[in-house]
Amino acid sequence: MQRAMRLLECVAGHEHGAPAKQLARETGLALPTAYHLLRTLAHEGYLRREQGLYFLGEAAERLSSVGAQQKRRSTIVDALARWRDAIGVPVYYALYREGEIDVRCVSDTPGNPAVEEWADFRETGHAHAIGQCLLSQLDDGARRDHLDRYPVQPITPYTVRDNHGLLRRLERNQSMEPVVERQEYALGTVCAAIPLTVGTTAATMAISLPAHQADRLLPAVRQLQDEIGQFLGSLAISISI
Repeated sequence: MQRAMRLLECVAGHEHGAPAKQLARETGLALPTAYHLLRTLAHEGYLRREQGLYFLGEAAERLSSVGAQQKRRSTIVDALARWRDAIGVPVYYALYREGEIDVRCVSDTPGNPAVEEWADFRETGHAHAIGQCLLSQLDDGARRDHLDRYPVQPITPYTVRDNHGLLRRLERNQSMEPVVERQEYALGTVCAAIPLTVGTTAATMAISLPAHQADRLLPAVRQLQDEIGQFLGSLAISISI
């Protein structure tokens, strides 16, 4: 296994491919051993052979892609945990992708628990700060398409009442300003979300607090906004986890 990994690493270092003899020499393997391992790796799809040269195959590229994705996800998870502890609130990360609200990561603690998803976040975007923040970043056609699929339904006494009312509210949201909702998704909870647009991807970071701590909401979300501003370079790379 270690010898096969050495060969894969060696091939990865040769963008334009390398012959078996060169790979054997650079990895310190006997030529017959190198030939045997190269054939096996090629058969399994980890390498491909063209005109006597070896290149990384589709299987190795898939592994590389998975590893890069895991690294990006780890970057986001670590950042959310750091902000959660620094600000003392649950922190959420979500994207709008392929017509759906996708909450990708939530970081909370027993002392500061996240909001329980008692109604599907994807279907109730009109009622929570995450959904309102993501929808506010879409163009009018995309918003109306979303609401055709997931029409507004009041789920607490504080929820916006209909599609028209939600669209008016979304139009009033100022670019890059936090979106705040108070007990619209869950009674006893207030939330705020910060818009993040990297390329064509609408994204958001959000926080929540018990309603009796509502006076902490705006200072906390401003603190998160400052933290994100310092982290935005890494976030731009990690946005697609």
